[in-house]
Amino acid sequence: MNTQEIIQTTEQYYLPVFSRNQIVLDHGKGCKVYDKDGKEYLDFLAGIAVNALGHAHPALIEAITSQAKKLIHCSNLYYTEEQALLVKQLAKVSGFPRSFLCNSGAEANEGAIKLARKAGKQKSPSKFKIISAIHSFHGRTLTTLTATGQPKYQQGYEPLPTGFEYVEFGNLQALEKMMDNDVCAVLLEPIQGEGGVHVPTDEYLQQVRLLCDKYEALLIFDEIQTGLCRTGKWFAWQHSNVKPDIMTLAKALGGGLPIGAFLVAEKLAHVLAPGDHGSTFGGNPLACAAANATLKVMQETELSKHVVEIGDYLKQGLLKLQHKFPSKIKEVRGRGLLIGLELTAAGGTLVASCLEKGVIINCTAGNVIRLAPPLIVTKEESEQLLVVLEQALVEF
Repeated sequence: MNTQEIIQTTEQYYLPVFSRNQIVLDHGKGCKVYDKDGKEYLDFLAGIAVNALGHAHPALIEAITSQAKKLIHCSNLYYTEEQALLVKQLAKVSGFPRSFLCNSGAEANEGAIKLARKAGKQKSPSKFKIISAIHSFHGRTLTTLTATGQPKYQQGYEPLPTGFEYVEFGNLQALEKMMDNDVCAVLLEPIQGEGGVHVPTDEYLQQVRLLCDKYEALLIFDEIQTGLCRTGKWFAWQHSNVKPDIMTLAKALGGGLPIGAFLVAEKLAHVLAPGDHGSTFGGNPLACAAANATLKVMQETELSKHVVEIGDYLKQGLLKLQHKFPSKIKEVRGRGLLIGLELTAAGGTLVASCLEKGVIINCTAGNVIRLAPPLIVTKEESEQLLVVLEQALVEF
């Protein structure tokens, strides 16, 4: 099919839940993707922080191809070597001794919420309240969109699950007023991604940890977007040295294949008993092989150090653009290669302009340009982004 046939067929048969750009991506290599008509694009979104190793990485191709020839799926009624290797690797890089493997970030958060609820109920029948942040994003299942502190995602799905409350992100006093003995967990992104790339202070996260300890509530960090070297460390919580009780992962974990996980402290290892939770596809050999290859490349190449270097370079370039366009750029913020460029007006036209010029970026929260390129992005590619972005800002 040609470009128009693909678009028309999709529009005819797919539920109309996505606002898609009118291009058809066909293949990619490194940080570049190519549409059906052969046009090249510099990818500064990486499938929304998923393709950490870029496109068609040889180690990932080899792992997926090799495993597909052996065993793709067998269910969790049996053991597999790839799954065993992955949970061991996750424990090694994270310091969390136990994990559960699923298929997505929403599933990871759903599992974390279930575990927190059950742990709370073991202490008291009324200990089931979960506090999350305004402007957060935790998924699109009925429970995780309820945990998401953005009403626009919840409209039309009422009645929502009960027991969720919301607090301003970064406002410790507001959280203190809300905390009580009925709170079983506080669920936060260590850096809000979908909500506009908001970075809290280290002191805030440290005080949240202390509040959770005071009220015997679990601290859950949603690291689905921030985890796995994205911010310049393996996990964003390491910047503040505030370790949660539960951490959720997905996006970059499989290098592009769907896989998620929630990782827990040893004290929570036996809260969920056989039959309390499960997944048919979660932790299948193919996805685990991809995740193992991704983690191996990250470790062997010391990818987090590269992220710090390129992230600093990119941020300095963006600050120069802010100085040049003070009436158009309000703020540059973020860590590593998760960067937000807050504009003074809605950013949709800027995204479209960059796409026309061959660069893929994203706008979230209405006016925040989110940059989340493959973690292997180079200085030269970052400079290309800055040049195109400057051209687009002139027209913006």
